[in-house]
Amino acid sequence: QVQLVESGGGLVETGGSLRLSCAASGRTVRTYPMGWFRQAPGKERAFVAAISRTGGSTYYTEAVKGRFTISRDNAKSTVYLQMNSLKPEDTAVYYCGADSSLSFSVPRNLRDYDYWGQGTQVTVSS
Repeated sequence: QVQLVESGGGLVETGGSLRLSCAASGRTVRTYPMGWFRQAPGKERAFVAAISRTGGSTYYTEAVKGRFTISRDNAKSTVYLQMNSLKPEDTAVYYCGADSSLSFSVPRNLRDYDYWGQGTQVTVSS
């Protein structure tokens, strides 16, 4: 069984930065593609960023390109999301997901992910 635990959320002013972490249990998680999604009040969960098994490939939704960076440390079974130049529209609960298919791709669809964390709140004040 895989467990994902997010941390690092909080309240920040516009233009500020946060780094989210997703700690995963289970050594096999190191072989899973991982991703970050977010869900704003009244909206569906939406893709933010994803990273391949080795970390060699990444993909971002257009709204965060150039501001967010996803990375992973497989030795620590942890995935990070560095968020810079934050905007009020980035306010949401951020979720970490794991794709257990052992794919070499960078999954971007909600249905590709099998495991989810509990989420961490990010609030950007204007």
